Formats: sequence, structure tokens, C-alpha cells
Amino acid sequence: MTDPAKSLIDQALKLKASERAAVAERLLASLDVPDPAIDAAWAHEADARVEAHDRGEIESIPAEDVFAKYRHK
Repeated sequence: MTDPAKSLIDQALKLKASERAAVAERLLASLDVPDPAIDAAWAHEADARVEAHDRGEIESIPAEDVFAKYRHK
């Protein structure tokens, strides 16, 4: 971590909790930048999976079966 980043963190830690939360929220939001190429790749993958299912090449699993597999007893 760079010295300016460490200094910024030290300053932020001196803020009130509500101000730190607002800073954290803004920083996290700045990381969530959509990537059109990734979005397009996922859309293509989803379409391919639906088409494969429609052709009978893959089977679906009921959501309840999936949840039951991972539910803690």
C-alpha cells in the first residue's frame, strides 16, 4: 500500500461511523463498473444454456433439490 493510501485510511478512521460508512459505500461503488464485454459473454452463455436445455442436451434440476443438497441439518 502506498503512503498516500495509508494516510487516507488514517484520516478516514478518524471520521464518525456514519461518515466512514458513506466513504466505504462510495469506494465500493467505484469498483462496481460494468464491463460490456463480460456482460455480453454472460448473456451469450445464458442463451447457449437455454438453447441446449430446449434441445434436450442438458437437464434442469429443481431448485428445491439444489437447496436441499446444501441445507444444514
